[in-house]
Amino acid sequence: MHLGSVYLIVKDYNKSIQFYEKILEMPVSVQNMQRFAQFHFDGQNISILNGYFDALNPGLTVRKGEYVEEFDNLVSIADADNTHKFVLNLWSENLEKERNRIEQLHISDKLTQIKYINNVSPYYYFQLTDPDGNIIEITGQYSPKKGEFV
Repeated sequence: MHLGSVYLIVKDYNKSIQFYEKILEMPVSVQNMQRFAQFHFDGQNISILNGYFDALNPGLTVRKGEYVEEFDNLVSIADADNTHKFVLNLWSENLEKERNRIEQLHISDKLTQIKYINNVSPYYYFQLTDPDGNIIEITGQYSPKKGEFV
């Protein structure tokens, strides 16, 4: 088994592409019309899938095989409430610098301060949300300031 890609089914395709281009500091690697975009990095992929494209363009997508509402109704998936059961984890060499960069981008109104957790091994992280409310956790190297996590 190998990881092919992580798909994010989104409501606003263009807004999501702009968000991920900024946070990943890279342009879309591959794009298929306004249906699908992929970011390739470090041998992995994050893919943006427009939840409305197929419904708005029925002549552009051919489907065969059993239709399963739960899996195949992309509009319903895009419109569903986000239950926050998915976290996209990214890693940065300099956590404080990365948090400052993201804060200056003004791409999320939900951006936490740097936090600390220790379970088996300690690590530092901060969180934000993408345009669809998906949680993004960014971890990395960090040297806490004196008294910061007392």
